[in-house]
Amino acid sequence: MRLSRLFTPRTVVSAHCDLPCGVYDPAQARIEAESLKAIAEKYQANEDPEFRTRALVIKEQRAELVKHHLWVLWTDYFKAPHFEQYPQLHGLFNEATKLAGASGAKGSADPAVADQLLAKIEEISKIFWETKQG
Repeated sequence: MRLSRLFTPRTVVSAHCDLPCGVYDPAQARIEAESLKAIAEKYQANEDPEFRTRALVIKEQRAELVKHHLWVLWTDYFKAPHFEQYPQLHGLFNEATKLAGASGAKGSADPAVADQLLAKIEEISKIFWETKQG
């Protein structure tokens, strides 16, 4: 018996995701994006420079969390068949992460930018839940 045959798997398996189902949820990105919007609104309503500085720091942290949660979905949950079925998905993730980044909500204190981000996350969420049904 050859040694290589001993270590060759007898059964080949595949999994839908890297971790057990139920671990992924776009709600994590949405909650952080809602926080971004609330911070932007409070920032706009307050003239205190110390408060505004704190708000910007926290807003930037939340924006990084939005990007993190989106990247996990993009790179770990969604697989090639999803991108084939939903060809707009790569574009949605690209647009959403940019809206969370320096050129979007991270770099802006405009609640309207956070609304745009929330709309992209909602589009991603809709597709996510459609894929979970299948």
